[in-house]
Amino acid sequence: MIVGIDPGLSGALFFMDPHASAGEAMDLPLHVLMRGGKTKRELDIVQLIGLLALRPLTHAFVEQIGAMPGQGVSSTFAFGKAFGVILGVLAARSIPMTLVPPMHWKRVMSVTKSKDGCRARASQLLPEAAYQWPLRRHEGRAEAALIALYGTRQLQSSVSVLTGEFR
Repeated sequence: MIVGIDPGLSGALFFMDPHASAGEAMDLPLHVLMRGGKTKRELDIVQLIGLLALRPLTHAFVEQIGAMPGQGVSSTFAFGKAFGVILGVLAARSIPMTLVPPMHWKRVMSVTKSKDGCRARASQLLPEAAYQWPLRRHEGRAEAALIALYGTRQLQSSVSVLTGEFR
């Protein structure tokens, strides 16, 4: 079983059996905290560890993130912190991982740049799982699904190269 991970605080996990045509999407677990009169979201590390421990994961594909133009200092720090926590949890659980730049996996998976491009493409490629991202706020679930599918294809192509099989 592999997992695709969209690491933002609006991100998600998508657990997928490489031999199946569907999988299970989950929003990243969060705590909602009040700090200085403001509501802040923070990754729930303990729940993330639990979610990753429930399945026999053989590989994780994680979107490789970076600061985005126009993003504030606090949100950039929170984004980077969540990304680092995810990598740390995967490493601590000894789950092999591959970081995938968003431009690369989106190009390979033929994702359009429209607002709903990821949800539309994920629905086309994983129709049995499409019910898991019905709303715009579920974009992270669709991205995680596409990252998992990208990863599955990468693993299958590397196996076919090693065994001399052509797919």
